[in-house]
Amino acid sequence: MRRFAVAVAATLFAVPFVFAQDPVKVSPGNFKVEVDNPQVRVLRATLGPHEKVPMHQHEESVLVLLTDVHEKFTAPDGSVQEARRKKGETAHRMPVTHTEENLSDQPLEAVIIEFKPGAGPFHTPLSPEFDPVKIDSEYHTVDFENERVRVLRTVLMPGIQSPMHEHPSYVVVYLTALHTKMTYPNPDNVRVAGEVGFRVGPFKHSTVNVGTARAEEIQVELK
Repeated sequence: MRRFAVAVAATLFAVPFVFAQDPVKVSPGNFKVEVDNPQVRVLRATLGPHEKVPMHQHEESVLVLLTDVHEKFTAPDGSVQEARRKKGETAHRMPVTHTEENLSDQPLEAVIIEFKPGAGPFHTPLSPEFDPVKIDSEYHTVDFENERVRVLRTVLMPGIQSPMHEHPSYVVVYLTALHTKMTYPNPDNVRVAGEVGFRVGPFKHSTVNVGTARAEEIQVELK
């Protein structure tokens, strides 16, 4: 009986400890929720120069860097890892628990797309005739792909129009300000750099860059 009571007590104390590691609860000034649905939670992370964030955890995720990054991560066992990445880069990360410190003299900003545990699969494979990577490979390139996501980088120069293509449900992160028009019920698409959105698939459209500058975005397609 005593052993059972100890086990129950340990479980009860463990639950709030896990929730206490949610970065939004641990450090709400540094992590803001941009999107939260049954598939993903999208966070915007911001750290000032040399700012530190206490121990927290993330689910498996994709990172989109909105600034250059130079950080130090410390795991619960005390091991330390240093990372440098460039603005606009993307990366995949397995579940992780750590503290982090911005080692730069400049502010840091990133978008973190966390996958909800147990969510998916989200779509059937795209038809090759509407896969943007196959029919528009000059402007739709793959940053990386695994069993959870395909991460696309879309670049359109002024006046360029993409052919009709299709996406599954995806998170979009705008790396540049842009003004495009799409063959869609709300065709006018004006965005600022760093803005985040979520589109429910299948999402079929063609896009033309009607702005005067190069447009670039990251599309994190869910599998």
